[in-house]
Amino acid sequence: MLNLRTGFIIAGVVIMSFIMAQNVNSGGPGASGELAKRSEIADKYKWNLKDIFENEDLWEKDFKWIESNVDKYKSFAGKLGATAKILLECFTFDDEISNKFERCYLYANLSKDLEVSDGKYQDMYERINNLGSRIAAVASFIRPEILSLPEGKIAEFIKMEKGLKLYEHRLNDMLRMKLHTLTKGEEQILAYSNPLADVYMETYRMYTNADMKFPMVKDDKGQDIELSHARYYSTMMSLDRGFRERGYKAFFQPFIQLANTITTLYNGSIKYKIYMSKSRKYSGAVEAALTPNNIPVDVYKNLVNTVGENLKPMHRFASLKKKLLGLDKLHAYDTYVTLFPAVKRKYTYDEAVDICLQALKPLGDEYIKDLKFAFDNRWVDVYETKNKRSGAYSSGTVKGIHPYVLLNWAGELNDVFTLAHEMGHTLHSYYTQKNQPYPYADYPIFLAEVASITNEILLMNYLIDNVKTKEEKLALLETYMNNIQGTFYRQTRFAEFEMKVREMAEAGKFMNPEDMAKFFGSLFQKYWGPDMVTDKEEEYSWMRIHHFFYNFYVYQYATGMAAAEALAAEILSKGRPAVDKYLGFLKAGKSDYAINILKKAGVDMTKPGPVMAVVKRAGRSEERRVGKECRSRGS
Repeated sequence: MLNLRTGFIIAGVVIMSFIMAQNVNSGGPGASGELAKRSEIADKYKWNLKDIFENEDLWEKDFKWIESNVDKYKSFAGKLGATAKILLECFTFDDEISNKFERCYLYANLSKDLEVSDGKYQDMYERINNLGSRIAAVASFIRPEILSLPEGKIAEFIKMEKGLKLYEHRLNDMLRMKLHTLTKGEEQILAYSNPLADVYMETYRMYTNADMKFPMVKDDKGQDIELSHARYYSTMMSLDRGFRERGYKAFFQPFIQLANTITTLYNGSIKYKIYMSKSRKYSGAVEAALTPNNIPVDVYKNLVNTVGENLKPMHRFASLKKKLLGLDKLHAYDTYVTLFPAVKRKYTYDEAVDICLQALKPLGDEYIKDLKFAFDNRWVDVYETKNKRSGAYSSGTVKGIHPYVLLNWAGELNDVFTLAHEMGHTLHSYYTQKNQPYPYADYPIFLAEVASITNEILLMNYLIDNVKTKEEKLALLETYMNNIQGTFYRQTRFAEFEMKVREMAEAGKFMNPEDMAKFFGSLFQKYWGPDMVTDKEEEYSWMRIHHFFYNFYVYQYATGMAAAEALAAEILSKGRPAVDKYLGFLKAGKSDYAINILKKAGVDMTKPGPVMAVVKRAGRSEERRVGKECRSRGS
């Protein structure tokens, strides 16, 4: 069955689109001019991949073991209903294959991301991907064969074979998905098509991470710098508006030049997902994406509708930003610059580590001890280097292996938040794999952003509680508003874009680059309101959002923030009892459905309350307070 873990389902990438660490490398090696070489970075700031395999020979050994044992699946075909013992043996074997596969995949994927243009690691990644498709195909009989058994047979087997009790939730979940499970032959055909899903994303990644060449621009000191994904946000935070505009327009040049290619890749990925959703008898793409995790479609649609009907806080924020910056017109490249430059500072990575250890103390001694262990044992790859993948992520859950965090450090406050965010994912994965047996040693994607954003909220609370001046506090409140904009409103905007594009495609209307740009631009204008100017570059900025190549992922940043706000409030107000419930959430894995796990932690995402709570906070006094304080000083 090859149950790939959460991190792998989303290609190992979990990135906050606003405060993600794509803003690297000021303050670190290679901070100006050419990007640093990997050999120039101290080992303590680089991953230790030997925690997965001591060397590549051991990777090859496991790869060959999997390769030589794959056909053993065939010995179970047609026999799963014979005895409870055979069914248990099949599940046990599948777990062994899957766990070894995940280790091999993790090693290949991380190695590739450190050197995206290295042919050796590309080849390793392709080999393990192809092997995964082979496993999926040869094991594709398991689900349909189980579902073909007479009603009540599974329950009978569980009573007969003690070991099957472990798989009861998984078996019940299979029965829930019976309508969307095909015959043995049909499942095999779909499994053989799996590599096609990667073509669109991998081509996009290769272009944007390895082949894409950004122009040189003059920075705020008049020096020529090489733009990159990592340096884009640092540019957007510059106090020099001319530099921001130059960097903004230059950054999107290569995207716009390849608009036809990227749009074709995106439409291709949509066509594949439509093919899969229709093959599995879903009514539409949203249902196909949410049903496997038992998330009601209304959770997605209610988010889009509720936020779309409550955009006044965003519009007021735009008006406030424009007024306090003293601008006639507000552009996208003005949205990241601070209103409080006097308190703007750089952070070293080591300083950020200390801040996170202090900020997350409300989560208890166990959490802090494990967090420190992660920092001290090279779980984090910190600095941007030439040919390293852009962005930030936590690698996901592999039983018996700790997670890995990729950063591209720029020294901004945003990077401190990104570190807290990714360590939230990491401890979530770590606790899951430590506390759950293999079948449930992962967590549903719907829960993926909750732990990360909870960490951010606790970090913000700590920073506000420890400011020395009113100016610093106002700057942090501004950052909080930026976070709501970036994590809640922006991601919901992306979710609306993705939903509408898919709906049109399902009706037979695939957008060309101009249509796609026009629609994306219209949503940008809708969410930011009349004080914002939508530039041509912003219309085409959808092309840099790699999440669109996944399957309805972005909405979970917004729902994750809603759940995290509620959980953090409980932790800070109730202490130990709330922390215990929260740690239970981190350790729950897939032992239950995501909605139920959150309910046990104290949040009901089937109701509009958590989403509306964020909307109300966005429109609350913090925003007016910043404006009032600034006006009182004549700022």
